[in-house]
Amino acid sequence: MAVVAAAQKNREMFAIKKSYSIENGYPARRRSLVDDARFETLVVKQTKQTVLDEARLRSNDSSMEPEVQHEDIATKEETTQALKDDSGLTEEEVFLQNALSEHPESENYPQTAILVLRLREGMNSLGRILKTVEKFNGSVCHLETRPNKNEGGQLDALIKIEMSRVNLLQILKSLRQTSVLEHCTLIGDDNITSKTPWFPRHASELDNCNHLMTKYEPDLDMNHPGFADKEYRQRRKEIAEIAFSFKYGDPIPHIEYTATEIKTWNSVFNTVQDLMQKHACAEYRRVFKKLVDEGIFAPNKIPQLQEMSDFMCRNTGFTLRPAAGLLTARDFLASLAFRIFQSTQYVRHVNSPYHTPEPDCIHELLGHMPLLADPSFAQFSQEIGLASLGASDKEIEKLSTVYWFTVEFGLCKENGAVKAYGAGLLSAYGELLHALSEKPELRPFEPAVTAVQPYQDQEYQPIYYVAESFDDMKDKFRRWVSTMSRPFEVRLNAYTGRVEVLDSVDKLESLVHQLNTEVLHLSNALYRLKPPSLE
Repeated sequence: MAVVAAAQKNREMFAIKKSYSIENGYPARRRSLVDDARFETLVVKQTKQTVLDEARLRSNDSSMEPEVQHEDIATKEETTQALKDDSGLTEEEVFLQNALSEHPESENYPQTAILVLRLREGMNSLGRILKTVEKFNGSVCHLETRPNKNEGGQLDALIKIEMSRVNLLQILKSLRQTSVLEHCTLIGDDNITSKTPWFPRHASELDNCNHLMTKYEPDLDMNHPGFADKEYRQRRKEIAEIAFSFKYGDPIPHIEYTATEIKTWNSVFNTVQDLMQKHACAEYRRVFKKLVDEGIFAPNKIPQLQEMSDFMCRNTGFTLRPAAGLLTARDFLASLAFRIFQSTQYVRHVNSPYHTPEPDCIHELLGHMPLLADPSFAQFSQEIGLASLGASDKEIEKLSTVYWFTVEFGLCKENGAVKAYGAGLLSAYGELLHALSEKPELRPFEPAVTAVQPYQDQEYQPIYYVAESFDDMKDKFRRWVSTMSRPFEVRLNAYTGRVEVLDSVDKLESLVHQLNTEVLHLSNALYRLKPPSLE
């Protein structure tokens, strides 16, 4: 457990410590999920490089000569020389070395690792490598070789070995000094490697995914409508602190909205209500009417997140969690996997009722909530979230772009006409009218194309993507997600509320058993629906 904790601590070194504000290098004037993802990728890359450089400097420092207890394994002189001559460590070695430095008592623990080697002299080189493994008191668990496709006479070898952690680091350094190898790469080891990504497995772990929120944008951005309004900035700060203190299982805090905030809501609510009959998709109109009928939507009161969360839970199983601002793309998308939507509770500035530089509760309530209470759209949103778990930074960017052009600014066909379903359109009438005019270009939704489409955040979008239907959109998205590089599949277990990684035969058999039970229920229901036969 100590080693796993050390590995987790080392992973956290790569976490972003900056807030996403202009003073910290955030490039965009208007907040968006796509820019968050790109900014996150850049900062993570820079942070990783800094950590790796520091580790390489430490490994090349002769003052950090390791203590070698067994002279028959490797002499101190050999080890010191390997450290001095080493050209650098890989990410996996950095994590392994840092785990050892945190817990020196674990240096003799057995470690399984996979090495990929390019042998200059073919099988002759392999014999020398195996002797080196024996020299470091290691054992070979698996061995494969194949001719190298690019260079004649050379072999590629994959060797799975087991030895102590300290000896594993030493043999890597030793192998890189030998002339019989073209290169030596560590591609895996028991959960010490950064290639095994952490992601939340239960909704309670989202408590650990809210430290990357943007704090108090009005204090940081001169272009924010509330920048010069001290009273508004203080109000935002108070509501943000309420969200920061929220933990899984807590009731959503009640906010007493002011007369000014309710006035702002009223202006936007009446505008949306007037426009939606003509421009919004049928699913949005249906749920909007239901919200009005139940008294949750009304012109003169801002819905509380708790009552909206209860409504959505009854309809699709989605619930709400208060957020102090817009999360990073990875954290926000992860919450969707659990059918949880992270929603702000503050209201945009009164001087800008029809535009806000970042999402507020008006955008969330009027834009997102009606469709999250539609079963088909809720399923699509959850599948975006599940696809994000364990995805690479580049894939998070692509998923965020798909989210941007669908959930935020998507259009769909309805009885031969084009309607809006994107929350950014349905809560901002100016862009809604632009999107449905003849000015922008409308393209059919294809995830592979949409995922790499540059977007516009300073003006209205020049391009929008049109889905044939929500079901068609889900089918295309599923096919595209299957091409992602993530080497495993995940699902949310509805009984336990936990995300399961489907990476073993036992887990697959359990899933098949559940599916067989569901198919049995379906078969029985179909049988009972059949009309009685006439004899």
